[in-house]
Amino acid sequence: MTVTIDRPEAPAGPPKLNRHQLKVAQRETLDSPRMEYGLLAKMMFKPVDLLYGKEGSYTKFAMLEIIARVPYQAWERVGYWALHRHHGRSILARRVFERIVEARAEQDNEQWHLLIVQDLVQRNGDRQNRLLHKVAPWFIAFFYYHVSWLLFVIRPELSYRLNAEFEDHAEHEYMTYVAEHPELEFQPDPGTYAAEYGRYASVADLLRQIGHDERTHKLDSLENLSAPRLHHARF
Repeated sequence: MTVTIDRPEAPAGPPKLNRHQLKVAQRETLDSPRMEYGLLAKMMFKPVDLLYGKEGSYTKFAMLEIIARVPYQAWERVGYWALHRHHGRSILARRVFERIVEARAEQDNEQWHLLIVQDLVQRNGDRQNRLLHKVAPWFIAFFYYHVSWLLFVIRPELSYRLNAEFEDHAEHEYMTYVAEHPELEFQPDPGTYAAEYGRYASVADLLRQIGHDERTHKLDSLENLSAPRLHHARF
């Protein structure tokens, strides 16, 4: 018997904020403490700070965005595995497929962040060498992917928690960078990906929006901590 599952509607994604809302979001982030990061998160953040500097920069953000997609890719893979194993149980299969669609949408959002930041890197004339900006990100992403995948199979909430910590770190990095660079308020958004991501009044607002997106991803992961959808799929 073949079970047909209608594709769930893709999530709308993180909300797009106006200029006032973005400044409020930035204040909220800067006024809130960072999460208490666990050992695995610190194992990723420490080498990134050593290689790219503790302070924020476009090249460092590009590095973060390369690895930010990783857990969503891992969850998507596990989701398809679970879907194959449980395709005969329509209710569970649909729930699994919904999570796959959500993971894909979050991964796509992170991909737009990477494209936008890479565009800013080029416009700013920042240099990127092969070792630091191609080889090192691959190794860190490789480690993060397999840790996220393994944790999700063993205990999904651990994988969600690790992602929430990473997104919290990214949220604070972006908002802090904007606060430390007031000149960004006067730099117009180049709008290279305005049709897909929206156009903003300044580069400062563009980065604030990315920071708020990271907060949204963090909150989604924290929400899934209490009831991870694939936890009972019996991998």
